[in-house]
Amino acid sequence: MKTVADLGDLSGKRVLIRCDLNVPLDDDRQITDDGRIRASVPTLQQLREAGARVVVMAHLGRPKGQVKPEFSLAPAAARLSERLGTEVRLATDVVGESARQVVDGLADGEVAMLENVRFEPAEESKDADERAALAKAYAAFGDVFVSDGFGVVHRKQASVYDVAQLLPTAAGSLVQAEVEVLQRLTSDPARPYAVVLGGAKVSDKLAVIDNLLKTADTLLVGGGMVFTFLAAQGHAVGKSLLEEDQVETVRGYLAEAERTGKQIVLPTDIVVAPEFKADAPASVVAADAIPSDQLGLDIGPESAEAFSAAIRSSATVFWNGPMGVAEWEAFAGGTRAVAQALTEVDGLSVVGGGDSAAAVRALGFADDAFGHISTGGGASLEYLEGKQLPGLDALG
Repeated sequence: MKTVADLGDLSGKRVLIRCDLNVPLDDDRQITDDGRIRASVPTLQQLREAGARVVVMAHLGRPKGQVKPEFSLAPAAARLSERLGTEVRLATDVVGESARQVVDGLADGEVAMLENVRFEPAEESKDADERAALAKAYAAFGDVFVSDGFGVVHRKQASVYDVAQLLPTAAGSLVQAEVEVLQRLTSDPARPYAVVLGGAKVSDKLAVIDNLLKTADTLLVGGGMVFTFLAAQGHAVGKSLLEEDQVETVRGYLAEAERTGKQIVLPTDIVVAPEFKADAPASVVAADAIPSDQLGLDIGPESAEAFSAAIRSSATVFWNGPMGVAEWEAFAGGTRAVAQALTEVDGLSVVGGGDSAAAVRALGFADDAFGHISTGGGASLEYLEGKQLPGLDALG
């Protein structure tokens, strides 16, 4: 995989760079977590210091090929300007007249940003020719291409994959760092190796569970997905989230773990409430005795301590997915306990992006308290599944 240093002298050259600036916004379009923006800064500063003329491509949300003002990159451009300490000029279109003028107006060391690439229907097209045509328009803005948006490398999209076929290409420092960490998780990880999985649905993580049962020593399961595991053990789960069509598959995972000597650790207690509301009255019940009129919204305190002990005793830990409804204080205890335990690991601790990364920041943990916080939850999981990621394949 080539690096920015392999591109040679970049002074005066236009560097087209794919970043992942898909940050969460509140109802007032204010950024609630700028972790991905901060993670993009080192490569952008490296390019600026090299005298490059930097052209940023990125997306925000899912406008699905339509120009929707609520998905404009304006908030990201403003915050990136603050983080870089220099103006990032945002074009009002993606490959139109505004984009051409903004790019043409760049001086050495300056940064411009194209509007949301997902405003272009061809960006996410399944038709390779459509994507290639758009990629050609992107490539007209650059002399070289740098891939630094790890959160999208699992997507075969014009600004991720196709443009890399048209220009000299390298990986930015963010993509390099992410790949190095994931290689450590998949190639002879230090043991004991524990994986903590949460989030709503077990169906979202079937492939990664299947693959991790081959590599990890212990799998700790929380979040909404845990109720399908409990049901597979024959327990009633009340009104909790349950994917009945996955119960048999999960039963197979439990049997496979027992056969191969791997541990799948499930909660022994659950925080429940009568309804899905932040202020619903919470109580703690045994995991095998959830009342029919209650739904589980977090792992219980006994389970949080057991999970924490397993994490602290591991040399390698990967975590993806909160243990409960972490944005509600009454149901954030499990997630907070897991995050705290990860900060105490004597080895490699990895927060696998997405909701987990947002949760640890919202709970007040500093990024540098962990070994690594990934910027790409989906990309990280697909890498751990053993899948080929188009955006990485394009880098050679």
